[in-house]
Amino acid sequence: MPTLRNAHKINHAPSDGAQAFSLHFKWQTKNLPSHYAQVIAYAFLSGLKFTLLLWLLICPVLQAQEITIPISSFSNLQLNDWQQKSFKGETQYQIVSIDKQAALQAKSTAAASSLYKEIRIDLYKTPYLNWSWRIDKRLSINNEQSKQGDDFAARIYLISGNKWFFWKSKAINYVWANNTDKNTTWPNPFAGENVMMLAIRSVDDSTKQWHTEKRNVLNDLKNIFGEDIRYIDAIAIMSDTDNSSGSALSYYSNLYFSEQ
Repeated sequence: MPTLRNAHKINHAPSDGAQAFSLHFKWQTKNLPSHYAQVIAYAFLSGLKFTLLLWLLICPVLQAQEITIPISSFSNLQLNDWQQKSFKGETQYQIVSIDKQAALQAKSTAAASSLYKEIRIDLYKTPYLNWSWRIDKRLSINNEQSKQGDDFAARIYLISGNKWFFWKSKAINYVWANNTDKNTTWPNPFAGENVMMLAIRSVDDSTKQWHTEKRNVLNDLKNIFGEDIRYIDAIAIMSDTDNSSGSALSYYSNLYFSEQ
């Protein structure tokens, strides 16, 4: 059997099929480590067709390395990279084990505070926000689009802009609505149209059960604000009950941005 050292000495007739494969080979291997290219070259020159077939099968897998940016899975049992911002009282946030996984638990009683993390996300590269959440108790609110009803058992903020020039910032707020239909948008009653609310879950969705979400943030921002917003500068989690003087128990897990 020829070695890699002298494999180039083997004489094969340059058929049309071989020429076509050669072009395909050069295209497929130009960005691969040298040892992958050597294996394929050896397989081609020594006529090991099953190796070539195997390569053609695994090549897409090797190429499909999706970009993901983790925000937090809460599996490290720490919140060191998150900061807390209080608006009224404090929602109690802690990492717990539930359903055999680590999750962020939020308990709120007539309080409103958030956890936030400053992180720059390029939505042209990773436009999708992924997360899982559940609520164990609904809030009794009639009009959640008013100041008196602006409470949600679970919500996730995405902020684009400079926090020191807040009037230039824009934010989208994915909420677990109390009675508003899913996919409804409305301006935040305190912040106006620079902060838009979007109902992801609502009264028809079951409590005490995990729900997994995937949102194309780039498209959502475009549809809501009518412009391309490329960067996200911060993300916040909040369970709040201050306006309605109610109570909520919620969980969040596995937040990350992805390419698709």
